[in-house]
Amino acid sequence: MLKIIDRYIIKKFLTTFFFMLGVIMVLAMVFDLSEKLGDFIDNKASLYDVVFHYYLNFILFYANMFSSMIIFVSVIWFTAKMAQDTEIIPIWNSGRKFSRFVRPYMIAATILMLISIVFNHFIIPSSNKIRLNFEEKYYRNAMSVDDYHAEFPNNEIVYFSSYRSETDLINDFTVEKWDKNGNLKGFIKAATARNIKGTNKWELFNYYERRVGYPNDFIGEGLKKDTSFQFDIGEMATRENIAEAMNYFELKGFIERERKKGSAHIAVYEVELYQRTSYPFAAYVLTIIGIAVASRKKRGGVGINIAIGLGIIFIYIFAMKVTTVAAMNLGFPASIAVWVPNFLFAGVAYILYKRAKR
Repeated sequence: MLKIIDRYIIKKFLTTFFFMLGVIMVLAMVFDLSEKLGDFIDNKASLYDVVFHYYLNFILFYANMFSSMIIFVSVIWFTAKMAQDTEIIPIWNSGRKFSRFVRPYMIAATILMLISIVFNHFIIPSSNKIRLNFEEKYYRNAMSVDDYHAEFPNNEIVYFSSYRSETDLINDFTVEKWDKNGNLKGFIKAATARNIKGTNKWELFNYYERRVGYPNDFIGEGLKKDTSFQFDIGEMATRENIAEAMNYFELKGFIERERKKGSAHIAVYEVELYQRTSYPFAAYVLTIIGIAVASRKKRGGVGINIAIGLGIIFIYIFAMKVTTVAAMNLGFPASIAVWVPNFLFAGVAYILYKRAKR
């Protein structure tokens, strides 16, 4: 049963969080628009597309991404304000335990954490599809891929030397088919190839093909061939942020498929998958640290608490970057890397919590 003090703190927590979230997102939009306005004008993006296809989804993505950080700043801000206004001292003088004071904070943090997890795994990916399609059309540079090599299911190996999205052509395209015993069943090569968008159908130009195995041995060549494969260009020419547009189940399946192909970006995709859960859980750790830092009145007022909070945030972000880089470049397990900052700061939170109880 929630008491008056519980409802009071939860209300302060949530209203401060959403107010700060709104202010920070408006500032982020202003800075982003000032950087990209020229590209939007040059590419003739409509006002509707800019507002509803880009910035609406921009807000959803970045608001959710940085929600744990904003929770932390919000907790420090309103808790320090309560301490300065001597609202906390009567609570403690009433004989309540410090853990009882923390309870409404954790209730509010749980509400925001659960919202963030649902958004991360299921809502933001759909939103990101619209945002990334807009960026691809109006903002990003043309995509290029060089020296591609991958093995697809059913023992198909694909090579090509280069791909440029502005021409939509692949150069030196080769597809080999092997049996389970490692024997070549056939191959087809083309000087250039084009995938018909949205399908597995392909056009091959200046091609040469061979099927191996008596009595069906075959050699053929020609200027053009229409055919189909089990893959499309979207599986080969992808940006690293493609995982942002996949929900939990799509991303799990995508990672398994990329692992079979021997993709070099597996760690990037795994980091994306696991941090969708680890980042929201950081709300608990950062909330406890925020309470411990800001619950006592300081001579410097609210400003000193905000300064301490920003310092902790910078250290936390630095720790996240270090561990994710280790996962992507040094082979450190992504499932552990994304949780390391939470574990480290959980230790800091425990120490600060014990000191705050005294």
